[in-house]
Amino acid sequence: MRSSKLTKTITFALLGAISMVLMLLNFPLPFLPPYLKIDFSEIPVLIAALLFSPLAGVAVEAIKNLLYLIFTGAGDPVGVVANFLAGMLFVMPVAYFYHKFKAGKKTLVSGLATGTVTMAVGMGVLNYFVVLPLYSIFLGSPVMSADAKWAAVIAGILPFNLLKGVIIAIVFVPLFAKLKPWFAKRKRSAAA
Repeated sequence: MRSSKLTKTITFALLGAISMVLMLLNFPLPFLPPYLKIDFSEIPVLIAALLFSPLAGVAVEAIKNLLYLIFTGAGDPVGVVANFLAGMLFVMPVAYFYHKFKAGKKTLVSGLATGTVTMAVGMGVLNYFVVLPLYSIFLGSPVMSADAKWAAVIAGILPFNLLKGVIIAIVFVPLFAKLKPWFAKRKRSAAA
């Protein structure tokens, strides 16, 4: 029992560290604002959430963002919190679908589609009401007008999060297909 908890803790830490490194390997999309960058750091978080539980995904996402904050000295805690929230909005529906329904490719794709839409809409709302006003306060700049916030959400944040979810899904589905036998073996050994 103790060994199992230690193994889980080590796995969460490793996935969190891998996720943080993947977060550093980011790239902007040419037609969106340059501060919105795609990375593949949600893939280890998805693995943890599907392999263990949705709460494992939360733990790995938290480790990733905490490590990012520590190692980069990010002078922008608002962005780190926004990244955590975006990750949760994306990963939680995927994990819910996977654990609640039959864990197959259709379920995974349904979860990824739901997670993508949830992340895009959720981050649009959060940016409009919370994140963009906090950026204004944090940077000491004038508060954005409602029209400016609306334009930022519609022209940048919403399409960015939709594209990010789709890109991560395109990468994750084949990876999941390769890992599925390992997932099944892990579930059998955990049940025994």
